[in-house]
Amino acid sequence: MPVIGLDLGGTKLAAAILGEDGTIVHRAQCRLEGRGGDPVGQLVTDQLDEFLAYGRSHNLAIGAVGVSVPGIYHRETGTVWAPNIPGWESYPLRDLLQSRAGTGVAVAIDSDRACSILGETARGAARGCRHAIFLAVGTGIGAGILVDGRVLRGAHDIAGAVGWMALDRPYRTEYDACGCFESQASGAGIAHQARRRLAESPDQDGPLRRIDPARLTARDVFAAFDQGDALAEAVLADAVACWGMAVANLVSLFNPEVVVLGGGLFGPAARLLDRIVAEARRWAQPVSIQRVAIRVTTLGPEACLYGTGQLALGALRTPSPFRD
Repeated sequence: MPVIGLDLGGTKLAAAILGEDGTIVHRAQCRLEGRGGDPVGQLVTDQLDEFLAYGRSHNLAIGAVGVSVPGIYHRETGTVWAPNIPGWESYPLRDLLQSRAGTGVAVAIDSDRACSILGETARGAARGCRHAIFLAVGTGIGAGILVDGRVLRGAHDIAGAVGWMALDRPYRTEYDACGCFESQASGAGIAHQARRRLAESPDQDGPLRRIDPARLTARDVFAAFDQGDALAEAVLADAVACWGMAVANLVSLFNPEVVVLGGGLFGPAARLLDRIVAEARRWAQPVSIQRVAIRVTTLGPEACLYGTGQLALGALRTPSPFRD
């Protein structure tokens, strides 16, 4: 039975109809364009309506809908906290989607990091694994953690918020907003660290010095790194150390078969994989680190969308109070 997958990010909504084997048979994408609150909810439900109608017109009996969100999904209340979407502090997404989908269609929602590891284990770099971790490094940092074939969610659905991992001391106030790891090695963190170093080294020349600090991004840092910029090399060396320590900590804690590095920075950071692995091996439990595979995503930004399909297919196999 085919399903619908909806991948909601902070700036876009991707949607797909997926077959029973998890392949995409129809897709679409649109931008949020600054929307927040109910207008984002309306965009999601409009896309759901459109895909349900497409299914009916093509004799596709949609059985379930899987949705990824850029934040935390609270299973007990069916609400979403999404910090990058204004007005989504406790948004009632499950009830909204279920009212549109009807009682014959199951609705399943989870975080983007959880959906990403589902996508990678179904069709990507962790295919077939039951113990795997997806480390998502983009504007922020999070981890989808699969233990014995099940997504680890924690007591309050917050498991995987590894951007808050403590990797340095002493504590600095810049960690208040997003945590130590994220403030140093996310996309936003790398840009912040580059700006800090530029301010501390006003006489140092190089490609980064020619960019307005207010507009400087992580991609600018990677471009400067490719041009031999010493400051960019220092910033990325710190990021590599953080990525390697974080992988080591995850390997030591969870003993996975595979750690997949993904998100918007992998990407340009894929060229640093060997350095990240070498750093991880310095810190991790020695037996576990020798038996884990550390890989860059093979699905790229599609990992989450494929994961929403797996989430929906899983809902078909699980009894739901909303289905006949």
